[in-house]
Amino acid sequence: MPEEPARRPTVAVLGLGEAGSAIAADLVAAGAVVRGYDPVVPAPPHVVGAGGEAAAADGADLVLSLNSAHDAAGALRAGVAGVGADAVWADLNTASPDLKRRLDGIAREHGVRFADVAIMAPVPGRGLRTPMLAGGDGAADVARILGPLGASVEVLPDGPGAAAARKLLRSVFFKGLAAAVVESLEAARSAGCEDWLRDDITAELTRASADTVDRLVSGTHRHSVRRAAEMSAAAAMLTELGVPPLVATASRDLLDRLSADRPA
Repeated sequence: MPEEPARRPTVAVLGLGEAGSAIAADLVAAGAVVRGYDPVVPAPPHVVGAGGEAAAADGADLVLSLNSAHDAAGALRAGVAGVGADAVWADLNTASPDLKRRLDGIAREHGVRFADVAIMAPVPGRGLRTPMLAGGDGAADVARILGPLGASVEVLPDGPGAAAARKLLRSVFFKGLAAAVVESLEAARSAGCEDWLRDDITAELTRASADTVDRLVSGTHRHSVRRAAEMSAAAAMLTELGVPPLVATASRDLLDRLSADRPA
């Protein structure tokens, strides 16, 4: 007898902003039945619009919450009544590990399995193929459902909050790097040498290699006293140029702390 075709998974997407709409569109293109709800944004083509969170979750195998950290708990409380016994509520919002654990607690109170999912790169241009980390009781099912549809979901052995923590730790580096680039280029523009500095930054990033992190860490600790003085001078210069030295003073303060922690 011929094999029966695999059942199309049903996925609810709560929050149809830039990220939610892109992921919903990719889910539809991959063959999933997609139910969507957003209090402001109408459902995009081929997404079944719902009148609320619980209505969107009704009959779904997986619920993806993509609203905001501020709205995550409210969306869960509003939608949990519609989540079936075998379904998973996955929170994809960028939030603190503590909030993810609190969301897991709310889900548990209602007998719903929860997954803390961290989106590890910008969604525009990648959509459903944006790399994700997932933790919690429902993490394996998130990977099982989304993987065949084109998603890349790494399941962590830890509970809720672990994926969120890794994302935010990574953000300290990437957003901090971006802030440093923006501040330095703004100051270079005021000093009349923006093009030179842009080329220099590009060359440094291009030369980065496997030992770059070790070199940065060891050099920062070894030369913290001298570099603190250097960043103090840099902060003073930025002030003279009319650029608030937010990153420069933060770097100086970190170096001062490392200097104070050095053994006598």
